Amino acid sequence: MKLLLHTCCAPCSVYCIEELRSENVEPVLFWYNPNIHPFAEYKNRLETLKEYSQRINAELIIDDFYGLDEFVEKVGCSRESRCVSYCYPVRLKRTFEYAKEHGFDAVSTTLLYSIYQNHDFIKSYCEKLSVEYGIEFLYRDFRVGFWKGHDSAIENGLYMQKYCGCIFSEEDRFLYNKKTVPFLPEGFVFPERTALNLKRISAGKNEDRYLLIKGEEEICSAIIVKTDDKTAEIKDLSVFEKYANKNYEQRLIKNLCGTLKQKYGKITVSPEPEQIPFFVKLGFDGYEEMSSDGKIVLSVNLTDGTV
Repeated sequence: MKLLLHTCCAPCSVYCIEELRSENVEPVLFWYNPNIHPFAEYKNRLETLKEYSQRINAELIIDDFYGLDEFVEKVGCSRESRCVSYCYPVRLKRTFEYAKEHGFDAVSTTLLYSIYQNHDFIKSYCEKLSVEYGIEFLYRDFRVGFWKGHDSAIENGLYMQKYCGCIFSEEDRFLYNKKTVPFLPEGFVFPERTALNLKRISAGKNEDRYLLIKGEEEICSAIIVKTDDKTAEIKDLSVFEKYANKNYEQRLIKNLCGTLKQKYGKITVSPEPEQIPFFVKLGFDGYEEMSSDGKIVLSVNLTDGTV
């Protein structure tokens, strides 16, 4: 089967590609998403997909159309219905058109993966297009692997977007703090997800060891040393071999900062030279001083919500 898989972003594609490959179906990824704005977000998602497709050796076809003018014209007066009146149809219709023009046998979409998309509309619309273009619609309810794909995307270090794509959803989330409501049928049950937890172990008068734990397994750890009433230092950040290179150190640091901001205003770290970009990316961009052993001391202010 020659399958064209419309791909909205890299994180949503992880589980879909894995499942299709488990069925011996090798999808050709198709990028066409003129609903994603602003341009920096569009570029981030496209570049992430390019990198990920190369990493997993998946063919990627890019129909690079940013489309802001058309988006504004089409949805300006239909904000509440924009998903079903424009955002879904414009992408899915183009995917079927491309598939028809280039001899594909079937079409599917990673939009069927997200619990936050209108799954029933996407399914019915693809069925309609399947008849119109004479191409099979390969339907899979990829939502059953939502958390598996989500965790795998994080482990792969993929850029994880914070809103569906259009400027209105960005406004809802960042300006009005609206939470996206999942589209789930009655009785839909996810496979059980193994949660990540932070565990504190006292290591001395002014020291605590923190462990990031998944189920019963220890993933990574760090020592927190109290410097004064307003400051603490991160030391001995380490990850267990099984979980190396899966971005769990980043998750530990973020969880630590979220927990410690209730007690401290600032966290410092004395990284090795090769670790400096990692900590700067996480917000440790305050230069404090040189430590006694000649290392740079970086800091992050926990009161401004940077991490």
